[in-house]
Amino acid sequence: MSWEQLAFLHWRVDRDAVAARIPEGLELDCFDGDAWVGVVPFLMNDVHARGLPQIPPANRFLELNLRTYVVHDGKPGVWFFSLDAASRLAVWGGRTFFHLPYFNARMQARLEPPIEYASRRVHRGAAAGEFVATYEPTGEVFRAQAGSLEHWLTERYCLYSANRGRLWRGDVHHAPWPLQPARATIGTNTLGDLAGLDLAGSPESVLFAARIDVVAWTLTRLR
Repeated sequence: MSWEQLAFLHWRVDRDAVAARIPEGLELDCFDGDAWVGVVPFLMNDVHARGLPQIPPANRFLELNLRTYVVHDGKPGVWFFSLDAASRLAVWGGRTFFHLPYFNARMQARLEPPIEYASRRVHRGAAAGEFVATYEPTGEVFRAQAGSLEHWLTERYCLYSANRGRLWRGDVHHAPWPLQPARATIGTNTLGDLAGLDLAGSPESVLFAARIDVVAWTLTRLR
């Protein structure tokens, strides 16, 4: 699959508030003592299982993630509070096979910079969540240096999920992120409400990536 026209929008948040929402078995990962929560809008494209054809509309759809960062047995990864998607089939697959909190959403985007992105959660029984923003790159492509905040926020090669007391890890592989400095204007952002997190105001860190190709593996049970 490929992830395209992606923004990393990050807020520094209270570490205790985030840690309280991480399942047992995972440790909250912090940068210089601070916890971070990211909102990541993008286009998911060319999605298919190895050896099988693409299945529209689950092969190309808008996706919007609310995430933070965790560690298990020394392996850093991503923990998702929510994943909104504009494909009901993708939502079903993400929930069924990856135990991830996917939600149906009505989404639209203008995918040429400046990118205009809008999402409203419509999943039955789920908390409301709305996001409206404009973002665009402002500089040349760079590779984040090890030890930098940009590297810590983006260079993670697994996700963690939990279901019925069980903990899982899903590994991914891709080249280092082709990042660009960026700016964003947030019109509406209530995604943090689901997790009890206040993401008011502008993000402290804004990065952009035009495209990256990704390979993902099925889940490994950790406990």
